[in-house]
Amino acid sequence: MASEDFSLPEGTHTVVLGLGDMNGIMRGKRIPATHWDSICKNGNALSVALFAIDMTCDVWDTPYVNFDNGYPDCHMMPLTKPASIPWEPGVAMCFARAEGMDHGEIPIDPRNALKRQVERAALMGLEINVGTELEFYLLDPETNKPRDKGIGVYALDRAAELEHVLGPIRQQINEFGIPIEQSNPEYAAGQVEVNIRYDTPMLAADRVIMFRSLVKQLAAHHGYRATFMAKPFFEESGNGFHTHYSLWENGKNVFSEGGKLSAKGRNFIGGLQKRMAETALCGSATVNGFRRRQPYTFSPVNTCWGMDNRTVGIRVIEGSETATRVEKRDAGADCNPYFLLAAEIAAGLDGIEQGLEPSAMTTGNAYEDKEAEPIPSDLGTAIGLARNSDWLRGVMGDDMHELYCQQSERELEFFNDYINNRVTQHERDRYLGHF
Repeated sequence: MASEDFSLPEGTHTVVLGLGDMNGIMRGKRIPATHWDSICKNGNALSVALFAIDMTCDVWDTPYVNFDNGYPDCHMMPLTKPASIPWEPGVAMCFARAEGMDHGEIPIDPRNALKRQVERAALMGLEINVGTELEFYLLDPETNKPRDKGIGVYALDRAAELEHVLGPIRQQINEFGIPIEQSNPEYAAGQVEVNIRYDTPMLAADRVIMFRSLVKQLAAHHGYRATFMAKPFFEESGNGFHTHYSLWENGKNVFSEGGKLSAKGRNFIGGLQKRMAETALCGSATVNGFRRRQPYTFSPVNTCWGMDNRTVGIRVIEGSETATRVEKRDAGADCNPYFLLAAEIAAGLDGIEQGLEPSAMTTGNAYEDKEAEPIPSDLGTAIGLARNSDWLRGVMGDDMHELYCQQSERELEFFNDYINNRVTQHERDRYLGHF
């Protein structure tokens, strides 16, 4: 993705320079075009706390950045050629990389976790392609509820009703430079899915960061609020983040043997299964994220795998030599894509290196498989598994692993404090008239 051509499109007066924080939220600055040459040479300073804040921008003392060291600066450096934002004339966006004041890597930059796994794959002679599918809701910004009613999954009449906002999302984000393959209404009122074309892992993850930010901006431009929150409504479908993997060696898809799953593909699945529970925090970092883990919701509850089966956590799609791939289905749409992809790739590469075999393939309803290994259905369990995982610590790095676990521990504490210090409507409805 890196480019040395950072020239601005003609007519640009403002450059949006940003990158992904600890939660995969794009943050940065807007810069006058007159100052762009200086930024390209020297970078743009901002607090390294960018990588140590939660989704509400709250800070706390952490081992790497804290009040004792004064929350020091880091630099954003341009990484991509700026591209015009179609709905903001004169404004271009440029994705950035971060570096320390010493020009070195920042241990708590999430990109570094994925970078290490991509480099590892290259040393194994492998190239990785990743396709991403993200679901999100389009809501009324005043009520935070859908404007439409009922389930219209794949319905073309529903798609036409949403075209005034989904059309620009497809077309203008594609025009910006993120290749969009398709969109469709999903399994709830207001819920849609947009698929981004597969590419290398780092480019795929960077695009997810930009895509979510651009979707929210475009939706607001058309009078909607877009949210990638994992489970906005308990009674409705959650927002998933599905990843599709294929591995390539000397121009050949190593997951495919005549369009069927290969031995290395099975090994990759075996690796995913082995680490799926202890890496659950990479796919859902909040209490809300684990509300998706409900049977019969098309969100997996265990490590089962199967062929073209949407009840399993790991779904295999066979077909042509190039199309055969492995889909992992457990993450929420609000997760950090760098951590998600890094953990999944690390697990899959372990599977190949160690020759791991997956469990017996599920051919029916995975929700009814009582022998399958469960994956966490609550944040507390996910934190415990992640905290005790030396393997995950190695993937994320010591500082990032500690910081990420701390954030989720705080989220759980906030939630429990809220519940324990309030009388709920459920309690009033159930008890007030009887005692």
